[in-house]
Amino acid sequence: MNWPQHTITVVGTSMLQEAILSRVLRRRFAVLNPYFHTMRKAFRSNRILLFVFLLQACRPPVQEDVAGQQEADPVQEQFVRANQYARMRHQDQIAAFLERTGWQATTSPSGLWVVHERVGKGKRIANGSRVRFKYRCSQLNGSFCYASGEEAVTATIGQGGLMAGVEEGLQELRAGAEAVFFIPPHLGHGNFGDRDRIPGNVVLIYRVKVLEVY
Repeated sequence: MNWPQHTITVVGTSMLQEAILSRVLRRRFAVLNPYFHTMRKAFRSNRILLFVFLLQACRPPVQEDVAGQQEADPVQEQFVRANQYARMRHQDQIAAFLERTGWQATTSPSGLWVVHERVGKGKRIANGSRVRFKYRCSQLNGSFCYASGEEAVTATIGQGGLMAGVEEGLQELRAGAEAVFFIPPHLGHGNFGDRDRIPGNVVLIYRVKVLEVY
């Protein structure tokens, strides 16, 4: 079959152009392929970062500790101020009593006052010591509360069987000592007393005579 001359020329030219175009495209793709590979890796990395960011954004906010920033409770503040005022008042009462009687006393940081009537020469009382002693307890106004009588009492320091003021005072003494403790309520029976013979919120006078220290 005889094709027209112009048809053969067009077909041949078209095939040649396609071959050249394909070769050029392959070369360009070969040049651009590393770039596309890098872009694909970057896209994957960014996608991971985006996923992590979304997870962080979905987490509930961390609750900061604002306990120290909260405003003080006004009721609690009033309670603290009332206790401070009461302690000062009790210290003033003891000081006034000692001034009237002329007794010389030492005071501790806790607020306990001690009058040493007789210095003991025996074993010193310490935490864990077993002590046998006599006592008489009264209020600052002279009202009687308790007494050991003729029978001495025995107690172990640090086991909680005595008032805090008595334990503290005894640890300043030795066997054979005699002393008077002025015990404010916070070292005695507090604001409520012992619900028997000691009223609440009163200063106690506690006379002691140490017989033995084990």
